[in-house]
Amino acid sequence: MTTKRLLILIPTLIIVFLFQSYLWVPTYEEQTKGNPDRLHNYITPSLGDATSLNPIISSNATSSQIEALVFEGLIDRDEELQFRGRIAQSWEIFEEAYFYVNHTASIPGWGATDADGVLQIVRMARERSDRLSPELSAALGRIQEISALPSEKRTAVRRLKSANIGETEQEIRVEIDAPTRIKLVLSKVDQDLFQTLTGLLGKAYFTTFEPASFLRTDSPVDREILRKWAEELLPAVEHNPVIVFHLRPNIQFHDGHPLTAGDVRFTYESIMDPANLSPRVSDYEPVKAVEVIDPSTVRIVYKRLYSPALGTWGMGILPEHLLNRTALRREAEGLGKDTGKFTMRQSGFDRHPVGSGPFLFGEWKSDQFISLKRFVDYWEGPPHYDRYVMRIIPDLLTQEMEFYSGTLDSYGVQPHQVERLEKDPRFQCFSGTSFGYTYIGYNMRRPPFDDVRVRRALGMALNVEHIIEYVLYNQGERITGPFVIQTDFYNHRIPPLPYDPQGALKLLADAGWRRNREGWLEKDGKKLEFTLITNSGNDIRKAVLAIAQDAWKQIGIDVRTDVLEWSVFIQERVNKNDFDALVLGWVMGIEPDLYQIWHSSQTHPHQLNFVGFKNPEADDLIVKIRQEYDHQKQVAYCHRLHELIAQEQPYTFLYVGKWTAVLDRRIVIKDLDRDGVMLYKKIRPTKTGDYTFHFNKWVKVPEMPEVSIE
Repeated sequence: MTTKRLLILIPTLIIVFLFQSYLWVPTYEEQTKGNPDRLHNYITPSLGDATSLNPIISSNATSSQIEALVFEGLIDRDEELQFRGRIAQSWEIFEEAYFYVNHTASIPGWGATDADGVLQIVRMARERSDRLSPELSAALGRIQEISALPSEKRTAVRRLKSANIGETEQEIRVEIDAPTRIKLVLSKVDQDLFQTLTGLLGKAYFTTFEPASFLRTDSPVDREILRKWAEELLPAVEHNPVIVFHLRPNIQFHDGHPLTAGDVRFTYESIMDPANLSPRVSDYEPVKAVEVIDPSTVRIVYKRLYSPALGTWGMGILPEHLLNRTALRREAEGLGKDTGKFTMRQSGFDRHPVGSGPFLFGEWKSDQFISLKRFVDYWEGPPHYDRYVMRIIPDLLTQEMEFYSGTLDSYGVQPHQVERLEKDPRFQCFSGTSFGYTYIGYNMRRPPFDDVRVRRALGMALNVEHIIEYVLYNQGERITGPFVIQTDFYNHRIPPLPYDPQGALKLLADAGWRRNREGWLEKDGKKLEFTLITNSGNDIRKAVLAIAQDAWKQIGIDVRTDVLEWSVFIQERVNKNDFDALVLGWVMGIEPDLYQIWHSSQTHPHQLNFVGFKNPEADDLIVKIRQEYDHQKQVAYCHRLHELIAQEQPYTFLYVGKWTAVLDRRIVIKDLDRDGVMLYKKIRPTKTGDYTFHFNKWVKVPEMPEVSIE
């Protein structure tokens, strides 16, 4: 009998103990009484763990959040969204442009002429620019230097596929007898330069240049192939934008090693090294050369027009001395691994990074936390917080309870909590429209997603407005395409897919799918079925998963669902393109460059066009957007790209969310006024809603201070 009572009593006592433990959590005041250092530790939650802490390799939000504190780029954007220097204290942007002398072209008023004649024509026109059109006068005014580069002989090797199956590629030696070339140094990038110069040199001067006439091959080559090679080897005109960065003196990595222009060049080379499988390659592929002028000056030359160029140098700079070939070889030998196959992806640096940012790496325990320590030698002055801790808490309820108790300093409010927490006097709230969106993506390599009618039908069967109303509590907005909705690159004329299940069934019928006796859609004896997946720790995505499954089952599609731990989801399914359909989201930047996500060259494993979208017109538009410096033309290209993607429906675009974050009111900005007197300021978000912009100046105080009015 006693044993029976104990068996009943002990579980009851355990339940009571666990229940009271759940309800009682020490308050922030109680925590700081026994641990005053808590004031100096900033603790924030994350639903998922980082996958890597190397900025050229990682591709998830948690990794990026930590990397932004550990690493620093050459530049970033200020509160007004203008570029400001970080590692770089200043920079210049100009252009070097080239064109070959066309000896056969007749120049108006001059006839055919050589390089000296061309130089004379341009120089005379510059002196008499007041007699020219405004466009030509302005273009000539931007020319700071003009010179002729002598003709040269060189060789190149090209590979030619054999017409016979099974034969190896033929190696063709190409002899190039390049004519004299004119070099122009411009004070700024001029994308219309050569079009404008036709007003001086003649409309046909550049288009009638025949580069193939200057090539000879050691084996016969088809004329069309030779023409393509000639255009690559001897382009009639060439734009080479140039950025020269001047680095701040005495910047150092966390290990005390100086950061120099060599580290900038090494970071670029690491991104472009195929062994590292960096998802950032497309951002830097337009670079022609990164040249170290001296330890504090780096010159970056582009091989063509590339309008997002400056913004890409916000990339965190890597320490060459820890990751170069010698360092990796030494590490591989110490681990007993093959030095020939050991790459940056296998290096321990991935989990013990060394950067030059305001915080240095402390500790990373997988699926538990990542801790950082303030870098006392940070060039702009060390942060006020001694430690930054990101705790991996995949359960939102746990995050909420810990935030109320003070064991977390920030909390991303869920849509249903916004109205209540915005009114809570204990907290300061920040909200805005996200720079990103949530979507359902389809693996277009696999049937039935290779049929646009199926993809469109799947979107039409979903009631997205209900998702926004009942899942997001109206904290979201419907979208139709891939650009940031707050910018003019987004095409607001594109209507969203209608909610029309019957119309969806008609589209599926047109694609050959008919209901069988059990009510499932079937084609050629095969049922329409697939698996929809997403990551764990995101209740909203789980809700979308369930709603989509139910909606599609109602029209006869057998949908299975799976929720995967974040690292498995990304590394095993997304990175390997091993999925049918998924619920995911993108965090976007201001620039409209979508090359990484939508260009057909980015569909391989570990790249970001994992749905396999391929469209020649879209590819052309994506490249034009990257090369266009005129804002209105860029907007027009973006609108057409938006329209194309909306027609193809590689994603069912769902919504852009509205975010709300809460902090304790006792977290403020600690600063100095003009007289050097210490004062406290309220935290204010930037134009983009970034309330953490001044994080290095944040401090948490025991009592709510009196704040200055700005």
